[in-house]
Amino acid sequence: MNASTNGRVALVTGASQGIGAACAAALSDAGHRVALVARNVDALEDVAAGLSGESMVLPTDVLDPAALEAAFAAVESAWGAVEVLVVNAGAAMSAPLVKTSDEDWQRMLDLNLTAPFRCLRRALPAMTEAGWGRVVVIASIAGKAGGARIAAYTASKHGVLGLVRTAAAEVARTGATVNAICPGYVDTPMTDDSVAHISTGTGRTPEEARSILANMQPIGRLVTAAEVAAAMMLCVGNGAVNGQGLNVDGGAVQS
Repeated sequence: MNASTNGRVALVTGASQGIGAACAAALSDAGHRVALVARNVDALEDVAAGLSGESMVLPTDVLDPAALEAAFAAVESAWGAVEVLVVNAGAAMSAPLVKTSDEDWQRMLDLNLTAPFRCLRRALPAMTEAGWGRVVVIASIAGKAGGARIAAYTASKHGVLGLVRTAAAEVARTGATVNAICPGYVDTPMTDDSVAHISTGTGRTPEEARSILANMQPIGRLVTAAEVAAAMMLCVGNGAVNGQGLNVDGGAVQS
């Protein structure tokens, strides 16, 4: 068995911007071939153009099981089985629990929990058969602690950490690992949406709203997407890290 972590076949969901794009770049710089999965083909092509190595653009809605299956099949046809899977596609929403609709609740579960479940279920058999594989789910520090006005998002992220831990236990002796990265507020378009929401709801300027989010972390700033990607690469490179939810939040939640 070749235990090298170089030159593997990687697939990144939510790869069109932010953390997903940073993870794709880190994997490409490390010598891996990277399949880029998201809905926006133009954004994916922009990311692909900036990568240092071979890539594949796969416009895909991860909420569509058939489309997700087709993406994995396309990678397998061109390069072979997915060996490094980064599950990053996700979304957030904010509302008081009592004003959270059934539709909002279900949307958070579908995207942040069910889609990762389907990705793991699809990828793990080939990894365990080969005796090597890495799965990294980009979760959230909201998977470690509750917070006001984010009930659906927090529940979905707590759930995905449970999924990661169970999957890690099941594959622990196979050479595959499953981990999660739990960022705090990251300087990404998703956080830009949060800034706009805070600004609209409170009357604060966007700069004031961004400062509120930055100061929620002890380091006094937003985490960078590259810092999240570096934690992801730690999980890819170290086979003894398994079943973990690694916090990348400037020390806000110490665990």
